Amino acid sequence: MQKSFLLYFLITLVGLIFIGRLYQLQIIRSDRYDPIRNSAVKIEYDYPERGYIYDRNGKLLVANQLSYDVMVQPNKVRPLDTLEFCKLLKINTTDFKKRFKRAEKYATYLPSVFLKQLAKEDFAFLQEKLHKYSGFYIQKRIIRNYPIKAAANVLGYIGEVNEERARKSDYYEQGELEGKDGVEKQYENILRGKKGKKYLKRNNLNKVTGSYKEGTYDTLPENGKDLTLTLDIDLQLYAQQLMKGKRGGVVAIEPSTGEILTLVTAPSYDPNMLVGRKRSKNSVILFNDTVSKPSYDRGLLAAYAPGSPFKMMNALIGLQENVINQQTSFKCYGGFRYGNRAGAFMKCHCDIYGKPIQLKTAISKSCNSYFSNTYKRIIEINKNPSEGLDTWHDHIASFGLGNFLGYDLPAGVRGLIPDGKYYDQRLNYRWNGSSTISNAIGQGEILTTPIQLANFTTAIANRGYFYTPHIVKKIDQKTIDNPAYTNPKRTTINKKHFTPVIEAMNEVFKTGTGMWSQVKGIQICGKTGTAENFIIVDGIKEQLEDHSILVAFAPKDNPKIALAVFVENGGYGSTIAAPIASLLIERYINGKISKRNKYRELNILNMSLQEIYAKQTQKPLEEIASGTK
Repeated sequence: MQKSFLLYFLITLVGLIFIGRLYQLQIIRSDRYDPIRNSAVKIEYDYPERGYIYDRNGKLLVANQLSYDVMVQPNKVRPLDTLEFCKLLKINTTDFKKRFKRAEKYATYLPSVFLKQLAKEDFAFLQEKLHKYSGFYIQKRIIRNYPIKAAANVLGYIGEVNEERARKSDYYEQGELEGKDGVEKQYENILRGKKGKKYLKRNNLNKVTGSYKEGTYDTLPENGKDLTLTLDIDLQLYAQQLMKGKRGGVVAIEPSTGEILTLVTAPSYDPNMLVGRKRSKNSVILFNDTVSKPSYDRGLLAAYAPGSPFKMMNALIGLQENVINQQTSFKCYGGFRYGNRAGAFMKCHCDIYGKPIQLKTAISKSCNSYFSNTYKRIIEINKNPSEGLDTWHDHIASFGLGNFLGYDLPAGVRGLIPDGKYYDQRLNYRWNGSSTISNAIGQGEILTTPIQLANFTTAIANRGYFYTPHIVKKIDQKTIDNPAYTNPKRTTINKKHFTPVIEAMNEVFKTGTGMWSQVKGIQICGKTGTAENFIIVDGIKEQLEDHSILVAFAPKDNPKIALAVFVENGGYGSTIAAPIASLLIERYINGKISKRNKYRELNILNMSLQEIYAKQTQKPLEEIASGTK
């Protein structure tokens, strides 16, 4: 009796288990069933159009074009004639094994790119033959096209998603494309759209017989959104032409909005070089060039000593801390002596010997002695240099220097504005204003990027505030209303102190160091700069040609453009940076270069510094000090 009961019990239990399992599979899990793991189902991705990119005036910068990839899903591949297949794809058997092994390692049940970006003529031929090879199919893909060969550093590029990225992502699969730099990377989620999926039934001959479950799981693609940049592509192209044969960065900003008008790095490259089958070859050339570094954005990443433009910062702090006023004067005797030891003398080239020099003249003639005295007064105001330097540092930080500005591009460096702690640790608390006197003229430990200098200039143009620089103006024709970019950031300097500094900057282009670059009918306010440049050769510090710098804005009243120009090894700021800046200002405001300035334009366009660069074997110290965000 017990044996019969046990037998009936076991039969009933097994029956209940089977019924429960069937209920789980057919009822509970049917809505969550993943057809990806079904070997009888083929998945086709329907890739959306990636968003187009335009400049501020509606000119097309980035468009799309069709590409064709051979895809593989390893668990669906059946034995095949490898030699015949390789001949069809124009690859060898070693390459085949390497590609297939990579696909298996990624996921046997997921499709991935086997051979990317076929030529159009190869696609037509393969489409007819590929059905014979189970597990392989052709996938249409959207890749980029750049109608205008400019702004590669701003636009960025798209590249393949690697295995590690694909494993961590719930959207991307290995071999798909995503933004890798610039706007393409920063706004990837907006530009990419959303890919669609089609699930198709296949028979035992690997032929598609129809839609899986009548398209229940199918989804439609959603195209990416278009972007309108703040960039003026005509000005960008012109700046690139002016920087041809030179190295450096040019950044122009609209003061009233913080919109970036121009962001040039020189040298650069044609963005179409990183599109299509030649991308791998070209990327090796571009990214491995450690000499001219065309893929390195000097406008955002190169941290240089700002030189004489920084004198305006010390002037503003001196006025704010009441250690100088407009009438305060200092005499210059060819430089500034800051100690009793031999060599403790900072030379000056203002050519005003033994006469009282006031603020306006000090800026227009770039007097080192005036700003050295001003800096010492700031630092030693309370006889505690560390506290004085902290005050100095905090004023500078309010202009966005020494930190990331918060712009909407993925690259950047902090730069360096030292504070009291910085020198306390390095000089063992034994220092004063004279010990750090190079800070008075924008040398020493100070490091800034061209975009930081351009932003600093907009704060002066606006008399005490700035908007965070940004590169995107509209998304799908809707103006961005982001408080991060629309709310002004105010400096710690009172508005009244900007007026004398602006008048002095205007004087720079009237009678000062920028007088040979003035533009008739446009009141330009600016400051030239010449920053020392060193390299290390066999452990010895050697001085090379100075860097040429200029910051400026125009017109003086209601300014429409503020910019910073930095030319590596360009010499005096007045010789290269100043004419480049004035030409850009004239072109932007007037729309053309006047006949009287055509010679200036021709001179800059034909000027090359390649001979100087060819002599250099190592990086400048300023670049060694820079890093990445």
